[in-house]
Amino acid sequence: MDSNPIHVSVNSEIGKLQHVLVHTPGAELENMTPENAHSFLYSDILNMQVAQKEYSYFKRVLQKVTCVHEIGDLLTDILTNDKIKAILVDRICKAENVAYLSNYLKDLEPAELSRQLIEGVYFKDISYINNEKFTLQPLANLFFMRDASFTMFDDLMISNMASNVRARECIILDAIYTYHPMFDAQVVNPAVKYATNTIGTVEGGDVQIIRDDIIISGMGARTNMHGINALVDHLKTKPGVKHLIFQELPLQPDSFIHLDMVFTMLDVDRCMAFKPVIQNCQYKTFHITIDGQKAYGEDEHDLISALNKLNVPVEPIFCGGEKDSYHGPREQWHSGCNFFCFAPGKFLGYGRNQHTIQAINDAGFSVVTAADVVNNKVNLEKINKCVVAFEGNELSRGGGGARCMTMPVQRMAVDWQGA
Repeated sequence: MDSNPIHVSVNSEIGKLQHVLVHTPGAELENMTPENAHSFLYSDILNMQVAQKEYSYFKRVLQKVTCVHEIGDLLTDILTNDKIKAILVDRICKAENVAYLSNYLKDLEPAELSRQLIEGVYFKDISYINNEKFTLQPLANLFFMRDASFTMFDDLMISNMASNVRARECIILDAIYTYHPMFDAQVVNPAVKYATNTIGTVEGGDVQIIRDDIIISGMGARTNMHGINALVDHLKTKPGVKHLIFQELPLQPDSFIHLDMVFTMLDVDRCMAFKPVIQNCQYKTFHITIDGQKAYGEDEHDLISALNKLNVPVEPIFCGGEKDSYHGPREQWHSGCNFFCFAPGKFLGYGRNQHTIQAINDAGFSVVTAADVVNNKVNLEKINKCVVAFEGNELSRGGGGARCMTMPVQRMAVDWQGA
C-alpha cells in the first residue's frame, strides 16, 4: 500500500494531469444479459474481450503521460485492514438489505472480496436458493469512474446517484478515499451533507471545474436542482468569490444524461460542444455567484457566452462539424463530445466519431492514434496540440467516453494569464 499521500488538487479540466484513477472493465460486463441490461442503465450489452482491448490502448496512453491507479487495487489495499473491511461490508450489506451475506463476505481474502464486490456475488457461492443469479449485482458501470465521484479543488466529492443500482460504487469510493493513505483530502457527499430533504442528486459527469473560481454543472436526468443547491452550499465554505453556472439538459434521449456528453473543455480557449443543446435558448443557463454566505443568480444567454463574460474566452468546436446537420446527433450519441484532457490542448477521445475528429483537426489540432502513441511512433511531448484517437466501437455502446472513464485527483495549475 502506497504510503506517500497525493495532495488532491483539481482546479481545471485541462491542467497537466499528474494522477488519475481508472477501472479496467472486467467480468462484470459479461454478467449482464439482454433481459437485465436496462436495470443496469444500459441500452445494449458489451463484449468484455473487445471492450478490454479498446480500453487497454486508452489506459496505455494515460500511462505514457501520468500516474494511473486502478480502483480495484486500491480497494484491495484497504480491505487488508480487518476493521475497515468490516465497516465497508456492513455498510454495503445494510444498503442492499443482504445482512445474511456479512459473514461470508468478511471471510473472503482481500483480493477476492474486492473482485466479488465489483463483479457480483453469485447465490451459488453461499448456497442460497433464489431465482436471481446474483445476490449482490455486478457493478457494470464502474469503469465510468467519473459518475460516482469527482474532484472539486482539494476535495474528493462523492456523488449521490439518481439510480440505486449505482449506490455501491459510491460506498466503495467513499471508503477508498477515506481510508487509503494515498489520499490527502476531505471527502464530501454534498447532496447528503447539505440537501437534508434526501432527494438531492449530483453525479460527477455533470460537474466540471473550469477555473479555480468557476464550476459548471448540468441539470437534468442525473443532477437535480436540490443537488445544484448542495453544490452552492459547499462552495460557500470556500474562500473567495465562486461562480457556479448550471446548464439545463434535455431529459431524453439517454445520450444527454450528463453535461460532459454535450460539453467538454479542450484547451484554455477551446471547447467541444453539441450545438443543439449548448446554444439553444430552449435550455436554461443560469449563473450563480457565491460570495461568502451570499449567493445571487442571473439568467445567461448560453453556457459559452457566460464563460466569456467571466474572462474564459472559449471558442467552440462543434460535435460532428457543421457541414451536415445529421453528423452531430449521430456522433453525440456515441460520446462525440466526451473528451478528456491530459494537458492543455492535448486530449483523448473516440476515433469512431470521424466528423468530430475532422472538425478538431480543422481547428488546428493534430490527430494521432492511440496505437501510434503506445507503439512509440509518436512522442506526445513533441506535439503542441493534439487529439489522441482511440478505438471505442464497443466501449461507446456503454454510453460514455474518455472523460467518463477517468477520475483525476491531481492536476497542475493552468497559466490563464498567459493564455
